[in-house]
Amino acid sequence: MQNIPSVDLRDFLSDDPVRKQKFVNEIGKAYEEIGFVALKGHFLSDELVEKLYQQVRNFFNLPLEVKEKYEIPGIGGQRGYVSFGKESAKGRTTGDLKEFWHFGQYVENNDKLANEYPKNVTVDELPEFNSTGKETYKMLEKTGVYVLRALALYLGLNEFYFDDYVKNGNSILRPIHYPPILNEPKDAVRAAAHGDINLITLLMGAQGKGLQVQNNKGEWIDAIAADDELVINVGDMLSRHTNNKLKSTIHQVVNPPRELWGTSRFSIPFFMHPISEMPLNCLDNCVSEENPKLYDDITAGEFLTERLIELGLIKK
Repeated sequence: MQNIPSVDLRDFLSDDPVRKQKFVNEIGKAYEEIGFVALKGHFLSDELVEKLYQQVRNFFNLPLEVKEKYEIPGIGGQRGYVSFGKESAKGRTTGDLKEFWHFGQYVENNDKLANEYPKNVTVDELPEFNSTGKETYKMLEKTGVYVLRALALYLGLNEFYFDDYVKNGNSILRPIHYPPILNEPKDAVRAAAHGDINLITLLMGAQGKGLQVQNNKGEWIDAIAADDELVINVGDMLSRHTNNKLKSTIHQVVNPPRELWGTSRFSIPFFMHPISEMPLNCLDNCVSEENPKLYDDITAGEFLTERLIELGLIKK
């Protein structure tokens, strides 16, 4: 397979059971084989996407001393600004060539979770930055719920199996700025090879070369979406929960050709997380004599903490 498959969420949302099952089969097969799809028919309008990109550009163009006001100590970078080079991939000590922002969950009717999650950070200089981020967060979360419903059916579970786990989940919307490369990077790329931590990731901004996915042969292939598509991939939590039936694929963002070093790149992933209490124990129907259980039992919260320590965002 030399490219990522394209699927259309409108098939799943249709009243036609044949179209709905077609979507379930297509996305399930893609996630078993390469762990990535390009998705049409999502809930983001072109106008909202353009507005968010403008607000994101406005934020990253602010002076560094202004941005640094919004870097909140002690929360592992889970909300607000994370400055250039702070995050590294698991197993690497070299920081990635990026700076980013985190919008987190807007908790509804759950005081316990509202107190558990860090508060979202408001950018005073840009009145529409936070409202646009919140609207985008909600639309991507809605899209993700339907993708997970399709995967629940593919896995032989109740269609709404994931709903209560992802409602008020610890999901993150991360606008990323990869600044122009000014000097020859010694051992750094824009984002080193890694798997995502969460259940699924919904990515805006994979319209140009940069994002690469490792296929079953270990080859790196470009993951390029059409203008109206999101790239959606399986994260380690979902891979673990399905005993590796659904693949969390290693991916990276490579540096551009030298002639494009002077350009910025923007990318906006939505990392869909469940609530901390969700058990990630391998599903019974994904364990067999041929596929014995690969992982110890663990909750989503415990797994997230482990990984944030590995990424250098939380100190032991």
